Amino acid sequence: MSASHSASSHSASSRPCLLGRATVNAVVGLFVLYTLLPVLWLVLAATKTRDALFSSSLLSFGDFSLTRNVKDVFAMDGGLYGRWYGNSLLYAVLGAALGSLISVACGYAFDKYRFRHKEKLFGLVLAAVMVPQTVLALPLYLLASEAGLVNTFWAVFIPVLFNPFGVYLGRIFSQGYVPDEVLEAARVDGAGELTTYVRVSLRMLGPGLVTVFLFQLTAIWNNFFLPMVMLSDQDLYPVSLGLYQWNSQATVSPEYYPVVITGSLLAVVPLLLAFALLQRFWRSGLTAGAVK
Repeated sequence: MSASHSASSHSASSRPCLLGRATVNAVVGLFVLYTLLPVLWLVLAATKTRDALFSSSLLSFGDFSLTRNVKDVFAMDGGLYGRWYGNSLLYAVLGAALGSLISVACGYAFDKYRFRHKEKLFGLVLAAVMVPQTVLALPLYLLASEAGLVNTFWAVFIPVLFNPFGVYLGRIFSQGYVPDEVLEAARVDGAGELTTYVRVSLRMLGPGLVTVFLFQLTAIWNNFFLPMVMLSDQDLYPVSLGLYQWNSQATVSPEYYPVVITGSLLAVVPLLLAFALLQRFWRSGLTAGAVK
């Protein structure tokens, strides 16, 4: 009697667990579909001709025209897309590399050094994280105008070098990856502060540097409002602003629709490559932090 009662109670208790697991799987599946369906539509639309794009045959495998669409993208308006692509790579890769170095160095200083009003200054950094970038566009434009940098490469490049969220992450990674005992040992051996940081601390902060770099790269690559405010020369546009201009022209000239869609697909490729190539360092860093 007791055995049958325990078996029935066990089966009753397992049913809510199974229902909860099924509910979680269903919710996760919905989020996956919500994420992947726009990407799938973009991939399929980039392979279609203009006529097929506006017909009901978008999901079919006919009318494959990806190669022609790519050629049209780089040939449109005298090859402006290639110029925009190069500008975005320069803004994003160089800006993310320098910006991550600056952010990690600042976070390291906040963690390892003592100076007056350190926590108050770090509180300002945290407050700056909550300020939307669109709010800062007008003040940055006025500063760039005073300095004579409007409609130049520097008007977009200099502001992206400073990222409060990167400073916050730099301090967190410095606390987790750089033991104070190692720094003391380096100082006892006669190493200066700069030498200690470059040769000892920066190597330990490698995973954090990669993480900040990926965040910076994504933010700068998708940056739109700041270039729109600062730039009027099409030769200086990044991909995001250039595609926006083409999309505005597509309402009058429908031939811009296929190039906008194909250009949008090509614009995703550098971010996918960056995450695919750097995730090994990112994962190793997270694992090392968990072990420590």
